[in-house]
Amino acid sequence: MNALMTECIIGLGANLNEPAQQLTQALAQLTAHADIELRVCSRFYTSTPMGPHAQPDYVNAVAIIGTVLAPLELLDALQHIEASQGRERTLRWGPRTLDLDILFYGQQLNINSDRLTIPHPGVLEREFVIVPLAEIAPDFILPNQITAAQFAQEIDLKGLRPLANG
Repeated sequence: MNALMTECIIGLGANLNEPAQQLTQALAQLTAHADIELRVCSRFYTSTPMGPHAQPDYVNAVAIIGTVLAPLELLDALQHIEASQGRERTLRWGPRTLDLDILFYGQQLNINSDRLTIPHPGVLEREFVIVPLAEIAPDFILPNQITAAQFAQEIDLKGLRPLANG
């Protein structure tokens, strides 16, 4: 890859069809993509669902990638990976085989379009984003101007825990 890559932070989540395997497979697909360089991934964590609670717990992680793709091209690539793993978009915050979210694109980029909002909305309320992010990028400055590591100490964990052998 070349020096014109943008560093992005991606959230990964799944709670259907062997969720940890779904995340592992997604990381393999990110690694295999010609325009994406997987730099680091957090441990896997289990978390309770945000939406309807009559669904299995989630497995979540956060990864840092480098890419030459523009934001909407990256979104398309991530949605292609989701679809290849059986993602169906039926119920907001419902169960899913795979969810890949662009949390941050570069250092300061803000986007608010019909298809994409960056930074990802609600990122500061999501312990399953903040804690894994603090693990791999403790000095990352969040939209509230606090480092990921500092904010991870303050956020309600809501039962978030590292996945055994994850």
